[in-house]
Amino acid sequence: MKPPMDADRVKNKYRNVTYSEHRKMIASKFSAFLFSSAVRFLIFIGVYRRLSAVTVFAALLCGAALHVASAQPYPTRPIRLIVPYPPGASTNDILGRALAVRLSEALGQQIVVDNRSGASGNMGSELVAKSTPDGYTLLIGVAGPLAVGPSVYAKLGYDPIKDLAPIAMFASIPYVLVVNPSVPATNIKELIALAKAKPGQLNFASSGNGGSPHLCGELFKTMAGIDIVHIPYKGAAIAMIDVLSGQIPMICTGATALAAHIKAGRVRPLGVATLKRTALMPELPTISEQGLTGFEVNSWSGLLAPAKTPEPIIRRLYEAVAKIVNSDDMKNFLANVGAEPALMDPREFGAYLKADTAKWAKVVKAANLKVD
Repeated sequence: MKPPMDADRVKNKYRNVTYSEHRKMIASKFSAFLFSSAVRFLIFIGVYRRLSAVTVFAALLCGAALHVASAQPYPTRPIRLIVPYPPGASTNDILGRALAVRLSEALGQQIVVDNRSGASGNMGSELVAKSTPDGYTLLIGVAGPLAVGPSVYAKLGYDPIKDLAPIAMFASIPYVLVVNPSVPATNIKELIALAKAKPGQLNFASSGNGGSPHLCGELFKTMAGIDIVHIPYKGAAIAMIDVLSGQIPMICTGATALAAHIKAGRVRPLGVATLKRTALMPELPTISEQGLTGFEVNSWSGLLAPAKTPEPIIRRLYEAVAKIVNSDDMKNFLANVGAEPALMDPREFGAYLKADTAKWAKVVKAANLKVD
């Protein structure tokens, strides 16, 4: 016998079922469907909530871990200190290395000195300005590239005021005009007379175009009304080699780079470029008092970081530098190398940098100095 089709089965199943019973049967099955769906939904919600809780908990753990990591005392690894001049007898290298040794002891981390010379200090300064602002790349900043550079150079790849964060000024350096002992001049008046007798035949060395030694020579040339020729070098240490050998007769640079040579008699100081005599060389007359009234060129050294470096890091570094500068050890060191302690906090240093930049802009304009 042929088995009944599905439709026949349905008919046979409901053949003896009344209409009301049929409605109850359908309602019962629909209710069961709704119940099972509700159970599935509740199970889903419960699992979702548990997963959400686990996810939130994991996120909190990650956040806590990051907070702990960020809360670790700075510094946690070695710091790179950029000195934007060659290693050797330059003022900035001497002071930078002295600070690095003492700062390393104060912070409990190695300070690695990295000499990045070029463009009168602008290459190294720009490198720091464009570095990550995390406190692990710092700069020994000086007046040449930071205060003079913006007025002398037509194009700079950075803005010293906007792109760098002042931490502390720690030393000032009086400038001294010196000559090789073979030069027949024992004071500024005799040097001016010699230059006027030999126009265009006397050269002066500098650490590079646009630096403070260059500006000092140009200012001397303008105020004295003489014709002397600028010979730029890639750093004061290299320039000093030719001054000491007699190939270049004179240089005006920081007393720090000159102190040992002056004491040894390898160069002859003619005048200090400050308005008042310096305690470092009280017997040496100023250039101003020797006829060029108002002649003043000096420099400073400071510690800076990339802009947007976190304020707690800036404060930590300033506090360490302040203790160093106020120590007898550092005061004695500075005196021995021809520098003077000059502590400024971040706000004072920032204001000083702006004022110094404005001052040099006027000098540069008056002397008509420009470097492409």
